[in-house]
Amino acid sequence: MGPVETPSQYRSVLLNSPGAAELPEAETSLIDAHGVAWHYGDPLGEQRAISSGPIVIDRSHRRVIAVSGPDAPTFLNNLLSQKLIDAPEGLAASALDLDIQGHILHHADVAYTDGVYYLDVPAYQCETLHSFLTKMVFWSDVKVNDTDLGVITVLGEAPAVEGAAATRTRPWGETQRTDVLVERGRVGEVVDKLRAQGVRLSGLMAFSALRVRAGEPELRADLDEKSIPHEAPSLINRGSHIGAVHLEKGCYRGQETVARVENLGRSPRLLVMLHLDGSAPVDPVPGAEITLAGRRVGRLGTVVHDADYGPIALALVKRSALNSGDLTISGEVEVSAAVDPDSLPLDEGEKAGRKAVERLRSNQ
Repeated sequence: MGPVETPSQYRSVLLNSPGAAELPEAETSLIDAHGVAWHYGDPLGEQRAISSGPIVIDRSHRRVIAVSGPDAPTFLNNLLSQKLIDAPEGLAASALDLDIQGHILHHADVAYTDGVYYLDVPAYQCETLHSFLTKMVFWSDVKVNDTDLGVITVLGEAPAVEGAAATRTRPWGETQRTDVLVERGRVGEVVDKLRAQGVRLSGLMAFSALRVRAGEPELRADLDEKSIPHEAPSLINRGSHIGAVHLEKGCYRGQETVARVENLGRSPRLLVMLHLDGSAPVDPVPGAEITLAGRRVGRLGTVVHDADYGPIALALVKRSALNSGDLTISGEVEVSAAVDPDSLPLDEGEKAGRKAVERLRSNQ
């Protein structure tokens, strides 16, 4: 296995495609988009294309760590928030690495095949996650390896890809998402074969718009150093939805916070989707302050233009401000925003611990 490029070195071969344009450098400081195309000259058309057939998106800038060995299931299950023991072939899930207070340190998508767990993360998270996993091996019979794999995502019905290291398929919003892990040197070849089968090439902007609509955060852009899993409801396994946090698995670092919020309380903030004022001359930027009547109530995350909704964004907002009228986003110009009510969670658990406390109090 050859040397793996650093984030600043990697440049996808698909950037040589006609019309390919990268996200401006200033905007990649928070969003992991360096080295792949943001769009290929028709950003809104590339989003609309999904209504008539599958689209393929180059996400090969993400870094992939492979964890293998007889003890790998127990090793990862003890460290991460997802249940990874007895993982089925083709597992499609995510997992978090939390600190002792339950704050999110790493967010990885997980695929499992042929006895190997593949963890793919934004490029800026790879080095620290690899270091953490390596330091925790101790006497476990586990290998933690960097790879030169990249991620190709097909939204819609995905044709089979020969020679993939791993493939994971799951429902994603109103569509199906298939992530295919292939050697970076094969990205151009694989995408060409998919296009020959009628799959349209679309940029990372199309993926980001659907990611915002699905409420799926990217750690650096949409969360902060104080974020806990319950602030992003899409991260929690609930019902048939498989996210990043399994609520009925064994001990892992930060589990106490997860259990406390799930059983007794609610997170003080929620990750929601905002509709932004489309008449503003410039878009606000991730990290901008959100206010309500002059009071700081949140932080802006990913901002993207959606083919149906216009400018939308993810934002971490205090619960007290979610139903209190229009919000204001600071920046070069102030931009008005409204919370999309459909992005508010309908189910946040039974709060069994709170019910138990109420029963005890009623019996006193």
